[in-house]
Amino acid sequence: MNTTIVISEVLSTSWKNVKSQIWILAGLFIGLCLIAFTVSLLMMPLSASMGGGLLTTLISALISSIFALGYIKNMFQTMDGDEPQFSAYMSHPSKIVNYLIADLLFSLLLIVGLICFIIPGIYLYLRFQFFAQFIVDENAGILESLKKSWNLTEGHELSLFLLMLAQLLILIIGVVLFLVGLLVAYPLVIMSQCYVYRLLNRQAYVEPNDL
Repeated sequence: MNTTIVISEVLSTSWKNVKSQIWILAGLFIGLCLIAFTVSLLMMPLSASMGGGLLTTLISALISSIFALGYIKNMFQTMDGDEPQFSAYMSHPSKIVNYLIADLLFSLLLIVGLICFIIPGIYLYLRFQFFAQFIVDENAGILESLKKSWNLTEGHELSLFLLMLAQLLILIIGVVLFLVGLLVAYPLVIMSQCYVYRLLNRQAYVEPNDL
C-alpha cells in the first residue's frame, strides 16, 4: 500500500509535537544563532586571509553539522513523547563526518541541478532531502544515506513538492513576523520533515511483511 502524504495532516501533527516542547526547541535554535554569531565575531580577524577564511568555514560547518544531527534527534525524541535531550548533540564523530561529506555532496548536486534550469535542482532536493534523518536514525553511511533517501521518496515527488512549498511559506511568514516567528517556523519545518520521513520509512518496513 502506497502511503499518502496529506499536507494538512503533516502540518497539524507536526505543530502539535512542536507545541509540546516549544520552549526547548525554540531555545535550542536561539542557542545555535548565538553560538554562530559569537564564532563569526571571534573569527572575523582571521577571515581576511585565505587560511583563516577556510578555518572559519570549517568551524561553522562543524557547528552546523553537530546542531543539525542533534536537532533531528530532538525531533524524534519529541515525536516519541520524550523531552529533547542535550545529549543528542554528543554525536559519534563518524556521524558528524558522514553528515559533513553527505551534506557537501547534497549541496553540490543541488547547485548543478539548479544551474540546469532550476527544476532538476528542485527534483534532486526532493529526492535526497532525508539523508540526514537516515544518518541520525539508522547510522547510515555517506552514500548509503543519499541512496536510502532516493529510494524512500520514489513516487512521492508531487506530495513532497507541495510540502516544500508549504514549508517555504511557513519560513517566509516567520521572517515577516520580525524574525521572531522563526523561533516557531524553523522547528515546525524540521519537525514536518522528520514526521514525513518516519511516515514513509514505516511504509518501507511494513510493505515487505505484507507481501
